[in-house]
Amino acid sequence: MSDLFSPVEPPEMASARPLADRLRPRTLAEVTGQEHLTGADGALTRMIASGSLGSMIFWGPPGTGKTTVARLLSGEAGLAFEQISAIFSGVADLKKVFESARARRMSGRQTLLFVDEIHRFNRAQQDSFLPVMEDGTVILVGATTENPSFELNAALLSRARVLTFKPHDETSLEELLTRAEQAEGKPLPLDADARGSLIRMADGDGRAVLTLAEEVWRAARQDEVFDTEALREIVQRRAPVYDKGQDGHYNLISALHKSVRGSDPDAALYYLCRMFDAGEDPLYIGRRLVRMAVEDIGLADPQALVICNAAKDAYDYLGSPEGELALAQACVYVATAPKSNALYTAYKGAMRAAKENGSLLPPKHILNAPTKLMKGEGYGDGYRYDHDEPDAFSGQDYFPEKMGRKTFYDPPERGFERDIRKRLEWWAKLRRERNS
Repeated sequence: MSDLFSPVEPPEMASARPLADRLRPRTLAEVTGQEHLTGADGALTRMIASGSLGSMIFWGPPGTGKTTVARLLSGEAGLAFEQISAIFSGVADLKKVFESARARRMSGRQTLLFVDEIHRFNRAQQDSFLPVMEDGTVILVGATTENPSFELNAALLSRARVLTFKPHDETSLEELLTRAEQAEGKPLPLDADARGSLIRMADGDGRAVLTLAEEVWRAARQDEVFDTEALREIVQRRAPVYDKGQDGHYNLISALHKSVRGSDPDAALYYLCRMFDAGEDPLYIGRRLVRMAVEDIGLADPQALVICNAAKDAYDYLGSPEGELALAQACVYVATAPKSNALYTAYKGAMRAAKENGSLLPPKHILNAPTKLMKGEGYGDGYRYDHDEPDAFSGQDYFPEKMGRKTFYDPPERGFERDIRKRLEWWAKLRRERNS
């Protein structure tokens, strides 16, 4: 808990608390590494100044200050603070929190409800937040390390603003170390290279850099100064080859993706192993392989998606290092699979058409008519059940009448899509004959 919300402690109790806890900021202005949110012109600073807070989702990696910022927000806005974790909470816990917030609201005080790991709640649990958000019982602040677009309900996202927390860069981590030295009253016993290595070991995580600093202070004898090799021995951790929040991360994943797209399994394996060696999260690599399967292979080899998902699950089951071989297998499979972006292109074209023609109604003959009124309006008239037609194909038009037929998907003569193309050409021929 932040000192801002804690009672005064005896010095001996304060020193027993972890360094990361003792150095929690007391105000938003003291938060480091998130100036786009908490700086003078930051999004959260402007919200506080306006006197009006809305529900928010904090999205970012661990150790970037999401919990701390939520506490500081409640304090600076004069709100009651409630915190729950989706890992340890269920429906009964949510009901208790909502009841407390309603009682507080009746007495004139609003509640900021901070939900850690909100993406771990299932869809029904996420939906339970909607009524209390809409009637102002709570201001929801959810924290997640996962992409909210994929992990949170659309209804929840539509009622909350997503704010992105960035990994700490070297400057903000250095600032945290300087604050730690001031709090401890002594310098960190590292030479310049080792200090830089410790910052890289933290990998953008503010909590991690302070924990590592504590380990160094505990290990150091009087007047001892560690070099990089000694630092690694003490903390049993190596600095990543690249910072996952910076250019190296994006350069290597880009090189891996383009090697797969270029059907070069050897280069793809090389970059995959570079990323493993750098300490990249293997499940992140698994997710990128799934993306490659649907973007660059698609229906040219439908098994690519199955194999990449299976590899991701195998790693989740086996862990490291055994599970890395499953990801290597998927990497080689997608690199050697026939390539097609036809589905990717079709999806983008259909999405553009959906946005441009989103108000058009489907033709009445393909709509159900569950009531007499709808039957009287012509719903379902003229619909032909394809299974009753020759070749199980009626050739009807399914697009909105004002839109006309469109072609989005154009499969190439490669892989499994060669067979799909033959089917589409056959159906196009039947459609022309039956509608002539």
